[in-house]
Amino acid sequence: MLIIILSIIIIIPVLAGFGEIFQRIFGKIWSGLSAQLFSGVFFLAMIWQVLAFFIPLNIWVESISLGIGILAFFYFKSYQNFTSFTKNEIFKILLLTIIVAFAGSYYPFILDHFGYYVPSVNWLHEFGLTKGLANLNLIYAQMSVWHIFQAGFSNILDVLLRINVVFLVIYLLYIFEKKAWSLLFISPIFLLFLQSPSPDLPAIALSLIILNEILKGNQNAKLLFAFSVFVFSIKPTMVWLPIFVFLYFLKREHFKFLGLGLVVLGIYIFKNIWVFGYPFFPVQLFDIGVSWLPNAEILKQSSEVAILKTYDLKFTISEIQQFTIWDYIYHWFTLHSYKKYIHIAFVLLMVIYTIFTFVKKQKTLYLLWIAMLLKTIFVLYFSAQFRFFIDVFFVAFVVMVGSKVKEKISLLSFSLGAVIILFLMSFPKILQSQVRSFKLGHYMQGFTVTQLYKPAVFELNSYQTFKIGNLDFNVPNYDLSFDTPQPSISPYSVKKYYEAEIFPQKISENVQDGFVWKKLSPEEKEKLKKIISKF
Repeated sequence: MLIIILSIIIIIPVLAGFGEIFQRIFGKIWSGLSAQLFSGVFFLAMIWQVLAFFIPLNIWVESISLGIGILAFFYFKSYQNFTSFTKNEIFKILLLTIIVAFAGSYYPFILDHFGYYVPSVNWLHEFGLTKGLANLNLIYAQMSVWHIFQAGFSNILDVLLRINVVFLVIYLLYIFEKKAWSLLFISPIFLLFLQSPSPDLPAIALSLIILNEILKGNQNAKLLFAFSVFVFSIKPTMVWLPIFVFLYFLKREHFKFLGLGLVVLGIYIFKNIWVFGYPFFPVQLFDIGVSWLPNAEILKQSSEVAILKTYDLKFTISEIQQFTIWDYIYHWFTLHSYKKYIHIAFVLLMVIYTIFTFVKKQKTLYLLWIAMLLKTIFVLYFSAQFRFFIDVFFVAFVVMVGSKVKEKISLLSFSLGAVIILFLMSFPKILQSQVRSFKLGHYMQGFTVTQLYKPAVFELNSYQTFKIGNLDFNVPNYDLSFDTPQPSISPYSVKKYYEAEIFPQKISENVQDGFVWKKLSPEEKEKLKKIISKF
């Protein structure tokens, strides 16, 4: 925890420095310290994203960035913005920061942390954005700009990947600046996203801030749209946000506000094409004929897995393909886990939210409803997993109840929520025994004394090295390759390559030149079979 607090103390001035540079070029999205810090996050993430196409985000990139940020912080006297809070507010913010830092010190337990987040960050600070990287592991096709941002700080200041703690502290600063108490009321749930560089936290939190700004009358169309696209690039399931902002400002601005946002979108699309081959993961549309497209069979397997997860892996693909429309609906609502209750709550919420919108008869609410409806259709079509529409609950709360939440109630809600969540994370066996279908609970490790000064992490570092064709690769002796040297391929992916009769290959002798796939020869297939037998 102490190491996390130290990181906060250094990273926030760096972000303030970059935020000041951004504001002098593009203006202020709103006034106050939080705007400067969020602008720093946006600006630095975009700079590192562009750099990652050319160089790895290594210690040199971080060192130079830290130097520029600190110099700008003092040169522009950005520290003066930190004096805008009262002593009472400072006390509350510091107390909440300690709670947030403590929550962030627990062991990671989100499964994507091990198979997606950490491998992505490790690849970025070792190689950068590599052409055709999805051919090595399809999971990299959805690499978020948030992992690029995390990778930039992962060499010196945030080696243990707790950047979400820093983001949540900035989020708290916004709440106290803007008196947006409804955002604090629902914040305890964010404590579950602090142990990993999960893009869910910044995507949901920043979308709520942008929504709050529009509801409060912020008319900065250019920056609000740019930040909404930035949120989309963090997590594409937040597609409702840029749609909403676009519709909200369209008539009065006549496309004049789109410039910076289109630049952000353009970089995002180019990144996807560079890594994945298509503009939008997982949509296999707009094939521009690049030579590093992923294998069709691997893409098919991935889409089937998404469908299987929709029904909690209770059915086979052949069974699901035989579903009638009624079967799709019935089985979605009758899963034998807590997820069915979330599905039911989601549908009820959309009905209530729809009624609320049409009763209020406000243009802003109509546009937001259209955006949320489009997002719901997209999610239900591609993969109706509850984690892809969880943000709808937050949005509906802010819109329907937000103005009624006062400071004392929000502080009480956060305190009680934090106590419950920290208790469950400290004694996870209670959660494991009472809610057995909550799989993440089984990966919680509980409280350790050492986390009071150093965040808890897993260190296994057990793997074997093999070679197929021109690719030397490492396979961990467990399911996920979170601490395996790159290039690493999980046992599951090796098996899928065997089934598809293909394997990734380097374009040249240099790993940074990228990857394609090739058909396995009979000898290579037999060799791969022997490799699989070892796991």
